[in-house]
Amino acid sequence: MKIIITDASTITSGDLSFDIFGKFGELVVYQLCNEEELKKRIKDADIVLCNKTPMTKEVLKCAEKLKYIGLFATGYNNVDLEYTAKRNIAVCNVPGYSTEAVAQHTFALILEILCKTSKYNETVKQGDWIKSRTFSYFPLPIFELSGKVLGIVGLGSIGKRVAQIAMAFGMKVIAFNRSKISFVGVEQVDFEYLLKNADIVSLHCPLNKDSDTLMNEDAFSKMKDSSILINTARGGLVDEIALRDALGSGKLLGAGLDVLKNEPMNKDCPLFNIDNCIITPHIAWAGLETRKRLLNMVAENLTKFLEGKPINVLNN
Repeated sequence: MKIIITDASTITSGDLSFDIFGKFGELVVYQLCNEEELKKRIKDADIVLCNKTPMTKEVLKCAEKLKYIGLFATGYNNVDLEYTAKRNIAVCNVPGYSTEAVAQHTFALILEILCKTSKYNETVKQGDWIKSRTFSYFPLPIFELSGKVLGIVGLGSIGKRVAQIAMAFGMKVIAFNRSKISFVGVEQVDFEYLLKNADIVSLHCPLNKDSDTLMNEDAFSKMKDSSILINTARGGLVDEIALRDALGSGKLLGAGLDVLKNEPMNKDCPLFNIDNCIITPHIAWAGLETRKRLLNMVAENLTKFLEGKPINVLNN
């Protein structure tokens, strides 16, 4: 049995080993594949393991032996599920592996905006504390989390974990979810109410036709003055031009983003180099422990499939 990993460089920079998959058969690891390379490389594959590699109908037509696609991800919009179902190719994802990491990163962004830790560190390195006449200086305004209202859009596993952390900080938590989900301490509200009442809006919902550019000019206009937007979900949830304008006008105090509409970032991205917009390069999921957990869960998915007891199948 031949197993192909198509985009290893999206999982590790050399700090993890894929040896765990060698026990299943002949393992071939590629760092990245363009479409033409991919068609050749998976031609005789029985198993493909990938993260974001496009598994389109045109690509999969070249893989006549293929019977399983294992995703190093929860999201699956890179796979043609309709075609794989017709071909009887099982597609399995890994739900929940990054909950702790993404919730942690959400608060890293929030705390950076409110506490300005890196900016104050920069002033110290520039010698401002040496020159200071007092023991403490604070020209950049900083704020407490306690007492603020966090509005969570999407109350799945990550949204719930973010809510728990927020409550530990003494925040009030409100949430909008398309279906009602009961969660202790969280008040369920409609989207407009959330926008109007939240000091911080944090996105944790999937990207689909209903949520595409959910945060647009109209949504930003309804948010509280000097509020904050956090997005660790999907870049397409946000109209980036509208966000740029809301940040530039002072409507929003700041934004913290781990995802953008186009990744890698385009050189003409409207949010590039905006002082009150913090952007990290889609790394909320990428903690070392998180990626180790991911590899083990992908291996478990494959084990269950080979035993005839598949789990986390997306295209039944």
